[in-house]
Amino acid sequence: MTEKTTPRLTVLAGPTAVGKGTVSAYIRENYPTVWFSVSATTRDPRPGEEDGVHYYFVSDEEFDSMVENRQMLEWATVHNSYRYGTMRSMVQRALDAGRDVFLEIDLQGARQIRNAMPESQLIFLAPPSWDELVNRLVGRGTESPEQQAIRLETAKEELAAEPEFDYTVVNDKVERAAEEIVSLMGLTR
Repeated sequence: MTEKTTPRLTVLAGPTAVGKGTVSAYIRENYPTVWFSVSATTRDPRPGEEDGVHYYFVSDEEFDSMVENRQMLEWATVHNSYRYGTMRSMVQRALDAGRDVFLEIDLQGARQIRNAMPESQLIFLAPPSWDELVNRLVGRGTESPEQQAIRLETAKEELAAEPEFDYTVVNDKVERAAEEIVSLMGLTR
């Protein structure tokens, strides 16, 4: 367990379908002191998603302006379609207020965070095995076979980046993985 001193930015990244969202949801539900950054995106809201709660939904022009004006701490085009990014001011405001900040982002974003804020902590969420990752992706049934193939190719590249991270946590069980991440953040209930 790391010694808790000052608020810190912790980044969680890993391959597609590893369960980042599920692990993050567990932390959000059980550790209310952690501040979760809300990303900006150029995609349209999905049913049930609210602006400012799930994402900040912005136009391509608004996103371009934020990038140009260095208002994004990190950003990426995801799966060759929409852009997602973390607004620098929101993260800094939470840190200045004494809150631990948690970002669930992709590999490209994690690399940008490492460059922009080297004091941040990067955690790689890994699957128990390749076969389990494939089962999770196929089992969720949200992508076509073509999309699954693309995501699995991307996952191979993402898995190869594991050594770039400060820690690796295996998502063999959501609660256990989340508790390990929280321990690495130096938090207790």
